Amino acid sequence: MPSTPSPQQPVPADPSEGGAEAVSAAPATDVRPRTTVAPRRLVLWVVVLAALVILVDQVTKIWAVAELEGRETIELLGEWLHLTFIRNEGAALGIGSGYTWILTIVVTVVIVFILRSMRKIGSRGWAVALGLLLGGALGNLIDRIFREPGFAQGHVVDFIGYGDLFIGNVADIAVVAAAVMIAILSVQGIGIDGQRHVDQEREQEQAKDDADEHGGGVAERTVDAPEPGAPTQTSPSAGHQGSGTAGTATTSGPAAGTES
Repeated sequence: MPSTPSPQQPVPADPSEGGAEAVSAAPATDVRPRTTVAPRRLVLWVVVLAALVILVDQVTKIWAVAELEGRETIELLGEWLHLTFIRNEGAALGIGSGYTWILTIVVTVVIVFILRSMRKIGSRGWAVALGLLLGGALGNLIDRIFREPGFAQGHVVDFIGYGDLFIGNVADIAVVAAAVMIAILSVQGIGIDGQRHVDQEREQEQAKDDADEHGGGVAERTVDAPEPGAPTQTSPSAGHQGSGTAGTATTSGPAAGTES
């Protein structure tokens, strides 16, 4: 008597083979912010650093008005660095002279932008940069609001001369340092939230490539030959080809040899 083969249980797809089930169950790429310092602490850094810049800036300006106004240039490093007192109605390099009130509005807008950006901060580097920028902007804005000749038209006290280039103050130094730091952070691809956006793009591209590979694996499995021992299935159209009976599978191997 021929032995009747026991029905074979379906074998679940192996996730390592890239089956359809593995693709559907594969977790999506999780790209989360990697913030190393609590945002509240970073905001505190910005506020404290800005306060220190304002304090140093205003103290040095008070000293300059008391000690340098009306005096001749004091050379520190020859012609490269000197102390020369001026009252600047414009911006750096004398730009915007005669439009002090416009500069006041521009600086105010910049300060508001910085304050709004502090809610997204997630990087120590950006905390330092924003602290310097905020302190420098507020230091010069205080002069424009409270110094002569009047409200929003005050002249900024400058006293640090850099050769024949320009004369500035401590607030200007902080603004320039902040600009350099922001440029470096931007080149490195570090956003204000502390994330390297270049790395995120690479991760997304890698995830897309992996998904494409898994999709290719599914297509290949659909045309694979049946494994040994699996029941053979024939399509209805197979009966119209050849001389055999439609839907009848040909049996070969030891099992077929038992029949006489």
